[in-house]
Amino acid sequence: MQRTRLNTLFDQVSLRFRQWVFNPWRRLSLITLSLLFGNFFATAISATAGQAAKLDVTISAMLVILVELISWTYYRFRPRRREIRLAQDDGPTVLPSLNAPDVIVPPGIDPGPVRSRSTLMESLNAFKLGLIYGLFVEAFKLGS
Repeated sequence: MQRTRLNTLFDQVSLRFRQWVFNPWRRLSLITLSLLFGNFFATAISATAGQAAKLDVTISAMLVILVELISWTYYRFRPRRREIRLAQDDGPTVLPSLNAPDVIVPPGIDPGPVRSRSTLMESLNAFKLGLIYGLFVEAFKLGS
């Protein structure tokens, strides 16, 4: 791919976003917002689709397909695991990985936490959970 200004801008924006999300509290807040947005989406879908009652089966089939696609992409790959050994003074420590190349950590430096999945996948899974939870809450509201 050519190094155009648009590609460079996109690379810089995505790099800065990944650095911003690397903070655990910001990552947790994004996942929580995705969960709440899924709950809101379920309420909005049930309120708008239930008005005319003509597309109930179609919309429910589309929601099932959406939930299954998110589950398939989330659980398709195993989480990235790295074997973390304590850094020793006699040489660098090599951290073998399943999905990424080995990471060499110099002695005396803590490698820090290793996340299991990407933030996008975690957010999609939280959206799915919020959607399912919201649909169950709407079903209980209609049943009472």
